[in-house]
Amino acid sequence: MAATNAGTSVESASADEAAAKTAQKRYEGLLMVRNKAIKGKGAWYWTHLEPLLVHNTETGLPKAVKLRCSLCDAAFSASNPSRTASEHLKRGTCPNFNSAAKPISSIFPVVVPSSSPSSASPFSVQHNHRKRTTTSPSASGSGSGSLYHAPSRFGSGLVPQQPHLVLSGGKEDLGALAMLEDSVKKLKSPKTSPGPALSKAQIDSAIEFLSDWVYESCGSVSFASLEHPKFRAFLSQVGLPAVFPQELTGARLEARFEEAKVESEARIRDAMFFQIASDGWKWNENVNENGKSYDSGLVNLSVNLPNGTSLYRRALFVTASAPSKYAEEVLWETITGICGNLVQQCAGIVADRFKAKALKNLENQNHWMVNLTCQYQGFNSLVKDFAKELPLFRAVVHNCLKLANLFNYTSQVRNSFHKYQLQEYGHTWLLRVPLHEFELGPVYAMMEDTLSSVRALQLVLLDEPFKMVAIEDQGAREVGDMIRDVGFWKDLEAVHGLVKLVKDMAQEIEAERPLVGQCLPLWDDLRAKVKDWCSKFHIAEGVVEKLVERRFKKNYHPAWAAAYILDPLYLVRDTSGKYLPPFKYLTPEQEKDVDKLITRLVARDEAHIALMELMKWRTEGLDPVYAQAVQMKERDPVTGKMRIVNPQSSRLVWETYLTEFKSLGKVAVRLIFLHATSCGFKCNWSLWRWVCARGHHSRTALNKVQKLIFIAAHSKLERRDFSSDQEKDAELFTLANESSKVSTAFVKSGKVLRFQALLH
Repeated sequence: MAATNAGTSVESASADEAAAKTAQKRYEGLLMVRNKAIKGKGAWYWTHLEPLLVHNTETGLPKAVKLRCSLCDAAFSASNPSRTASEHLKRGTCPNFNSAAKPISSIFPVVVPSSSPSSASPFSVQHNHRKRTTTSPSASGSGSGSLYHAPSRFGSGLVPQQPHLVLSGGKEDLGALAMLEDSVKKLKSPKTSPGPALSKAQIDSAIEFLSDWVYESCGSVSFASLEHPKFRAFLSQVGLPAVFPQELTGARLEARFEEAKVESEARIRDAMFFQIASDGWKWNENVNENGKSYDSGLVNLSVNLPNGTSLYRRALFVTASAPSKYAEEVLWETITGICGNLVQQCAGIVADRFKAKALKNLENQNHWMVNLTCQYQGFNSLVKDFAKELPLFRAVVHNCLKLANLFNYTSQVRNSFHKYQLQEYGHTWLLRVPLHEFELGPVYAMMEDTLSSVRALQLVLLDEPFKMVAIEDQGAREVGDMIRDVGFWKDLEAVHGLVKLVKDMAQEIEAERPLVGQCLPLWDDLRAKVKDWCSKFHIAEGVVEKLVERRFKKNYHPAWAAAYILDPLYLVRDTSGKYLPPFKYLTPEQEKDVDKLITRLVARDEAHIALMELMKWRTEGLDPVYAQAVQMKERDPVTGKMRIVNPQSSRLVWETYLTEFKSLGKVAVRLIFLHATSCGFKCNWSLWRWVCARGHHSRTALNKVQKLIFIAAHSKLERRDFSSDQEKDAELFTLANESSKVSTAFVKSGKVLRFQALLH
């Protein structure tokens, strides 16, 4: 054993000596190159870069060679001096290096006696074989013409104006000339003392805010951008050290993740029960870097608490072939991972579109759970129903496709179209065309483009190029007749209005995130708006109403009716002044659903007690003062809409005031807080998809991305910020003319504000 250790020590010593010789040789070589350069026989940057020999603190032997910037004392690897010079000096990373070209007027005038031409400055020497022109003050005006002008006076006598300064190296020499002048100034005047440096505590705090901003941006801010020369220059300018990506993706990321995780789990433990929200069970066609397509779904799992807050749990990468049973297992594992064997803490699940069999199975196996499908997805699915089964919808889409293909892809017609677009609207565009007729987003965009181009489309028909095309093309004649037909525009406006009606309601659902008690009023509101739409455009109500009712039944859950009855927010004042539950707005089937759901959610021996309490609630209701307090509203200063002052009042009334309803109260507090949508936070998923595309080869990277998403989601949900950075950017550019809104959007993140304040 001793012999082995001795042998290892000898080998280590010989390796250190070899490395030391290599470093020493490299150091001496760089010194030789620098000495030659200083004498004018080498690259310019060696005047600012000095080789340093770094020694091993234990052995005292040389171990590495560094380059030190003599202007700012920063140290760099000596492997590529030219690249170091380009990135540190030329690109402005060094705060004390100024390579900007200065006007030649800063060098002139040079006092030259007119009787002694031989004593002229060497900078004024010109190559006689070059063609030159001179610009007199009278010809050039106040600075027009050439970039630099020599002065017209030397000393006290008038002399002819100097010609343009021409250097042997061309325009690139101007930067070198400015550097020479800089060097002269620095030698003549001592360095100015720097301002007060930031303390270590200030630096640590600033970097903490910076790292939080990068984490919470979740891919929108690239880690690699921390190495951008201009960002490095910014950090140096404000007195902060360089921050490397490795610092933010290592221990600091782990610590920040643990902090967010501990806080999240503590909040869940404090709550008596929770709801699981799951979105992303939908598939998108993607292409990886090898050009191979694959189907992927990103499933987000979060936790809704009774106090109205939401907490992120995890993200899951799922393939399109995943069966309903797999979704069921994922949801159940999430529940048990949160509360272990105390699964009664999970009041239910809300999930977006996938096979509803998983939700139904879990609900049947656990009588205390209420598992709902997402209302946002339900409204979006209704638009698809219209697209597939409404004859008017299909006819309008077909006609718009014919029109768009003609005006986009027939050159004579397109040129004429652009001419009139420019005349009428000030800019040109192509009509957006979907890949197929059931791509609702692109289809809706095509309708909008067509409606917004109506004047230009009509003018094209009067243009000679269109008439020539129509003579030879039957399709062009049909499109022309269609544009002239008032019926086409009426039908297009009707279909566009129907889609907009449902899409606007879906967007409001996504923004408001209504609770389960709001579901029945939402669908009643939709029915009323659809009826008004039919009346406005003189369309028979039967087919449209049939599609609405079918989608309602697919999405309906008995919990909608029960929550509507038990939530004090929807109590109605009767003629006697009592505030009673709105049973009169339920159908007989929905009334039965209320009884069935309540008896399912309580223990068997409490079922009859719960029904008796329900009857008492139906006849007595809530004290008018408490009912009015729950239903009190105020105007939102941002949107202008009336909002409930305290959304938590509905649940708190059952827990603190309606204590005589012991069994029914247990159902009410668990039921009325449930969310009816699974819409989670939005972020830039590009980094996640990039890692997932590489599969098992990037498990470490996948783990880091998971933690990054958790940190970002935790922060966004804490701020109740469900929008994406892309949406914010679009809003920013839309409101670019309002400077106050621009500045507010630009520094919206609290981390950026605190980071900015710290630097000041």
